[in-house]
Amino acid sequence: MAVVRLRRDGEPGFPMRVNWQLKTVLPVAFVLLNGLLIFLLATVSLRDPERHEVLIVAGAGAVAVCAAVLLALAYFIQRPMVELQEKIDLVGRGDLNVAVAFAKRNDEIGDLGRNFNRMVQQLRESREEIELLHRTQMSRAEHLATLGELATGLAHEIRNPLAGIAGVIEIAYRDLPSTSPARAVVKDVRQEIAQINRILSDLLQTARPHPPAVRPSDLNVTVEHAVMLVRQQVLSKPIKIELTKCPGLPPVEHDSDQMHQVLLNLLLNAVQAIDGTGTVHVGIEALPDQAAVHVVDTGRGISPEHLPNIFRPFYTTKGNGTGLGLSLARRIVEEHHGRIEVESEVGKGTEFVAILPFKQEASEAAAS
Repeated sequence: MAVVRLRRDGEPGFPMRVNWQLKTVLPVAFVLLNGLLIFLLATVSLRDPERHEVLIVAGAGAVAVCAAVLLALAYFIQRPMVELQEKIDLVGRGDLNVAVAFAKRNDEIGDLGRNFNRMVQQLRESREEIELLHRTQMSRAEHLATLGELATGLAHEIRNPLAGIAGVIEIAYRDLPSTSPARAVVKDVRQEIAQINRILSDLLQTARPHPPAVRPSDLNVTVEHAVMLVRQQVLSKPIKIELTKCPGLPPVEHDSDQMHQVLLNLLLNAVQAIDGTGTVHVGIEALPDQAAVHVVDTGRGISPEHLPNIFRPFYTTKGNGTGLGLSLARRIVEEHHGRIEVESEVGKGTEFVAILPFKQEASEAAAS
């Protein structure tokens, strides 16, 4: 029974390897030796005509040897190359269930075959992973589409009677005497109705996204408007909002209304994360082909177990939150072909970074 040794890389080893260079040199050496033999025989033949027949036999033998060597080379080198070319053609057509048979050989051509088979196996495994991810994403997209249709219908069904309730509450509020203690209760009801209305608006915006109407404009101005609005809301709080604009920032193609909504959401989240005195710093930075808006707060921070889920719809750690703000913000930024990054440390604060390209793709910008 033959014993097969294993090399260090786990591949089966063999007692002896014959390099392909040696196989290529062999026919040349045979031809040179046969030529020398024929030359010697010819010299002898001229001195002794009787040995002419010996010369013929030796020459025929040399030709036969060269032919045998060439046939061996064709079998051991050309045939594997033809097989490899055929298998590469099959791989190019999408068939990844292929393998070369000469991978069992114990030479460089065998190494080539083993590397080829290993590469095809890796491609096959990668394609299976991509197909699984695609099926998962398609299932998720169908699920979200169904939820979006359901959410849209529910939002409309809730908003219509809610408007009637709000109207009745307004009438009752006006009819109540100014000294009536019920006026405080009605005021709370009005605030709850406004909160429900905001939730429905966010839900509709999430379920029925509108493509951004991008145009080249100054991102500094968009950010400054959002900062001014939030500053008005924290006048009575010991929270300082700082803004560092980027002079010379090239125009950024974006929908100013949608990005204004994104920045408002990030800023309000930053303000709500601060208990007592704190600072929210907003900075604009020019990157290669991109602009970045940093929103950094000195608030509570986000715990590591919550951080991976903050962009999921309806996920919130706030008692009065809808869980739609960050999800909507990320969708808007991604529709601008950008991304949102976040870093946070509990007790020290959180930093959100919205990154936008200076220019959108021409076809997509025209479509929007």
